[in-house]
Amino acid sequence: MKLNYSLDELPEIASKIIQNATYKTILFNGKMGAGKTTLIKEIVKQLGVKDVASSPTFSLVNEYVSEKNETIYHFDFYRIENDHEAYDIGIEDYFDSNTWCFIEWGEKVENLLPLEIVTITITVNDNEKRTIQLTADE
Repeated sequence: MKLNYSLDELPEIASKIIQNATYKTILFNGKMGAGKTTLIKEIVKQLGVKDVASSPTFSLVNEYVSEKNETIYHFDFYRIENDHEAYDIGIEDYFDSNTWCFIEWGEKVENLLPLEIVTITITVNDNEKRTIQLTADE
């Protein structure tokens, strides 16, 4: 699935992602400032989380609980130095939990990612719109 959108269309895009995600682990790719965290915030909101989502750049992972008591994990591996740091936070347990896992900068832990994953690539266009490409890996 490939979609173009502006920031005011973000709720609609987030809804489409939730509806079309074949797996609950989603990798968000894009350059710094492409809108990965902004998109994740909207998805988390639509999944029923009342807390305001924020980037877990320093903590590596944020945990949210939805109104339905579902747990959602948001990872940001931008500052991670090696796979051992990811193992130290128990990355396998998170990925095996069968809950929503949203991952920024996943290329830093590429060897640790599950096989069944949805990849979203965000590209900023010249007209300030974004393009997302959604693909499912197996």
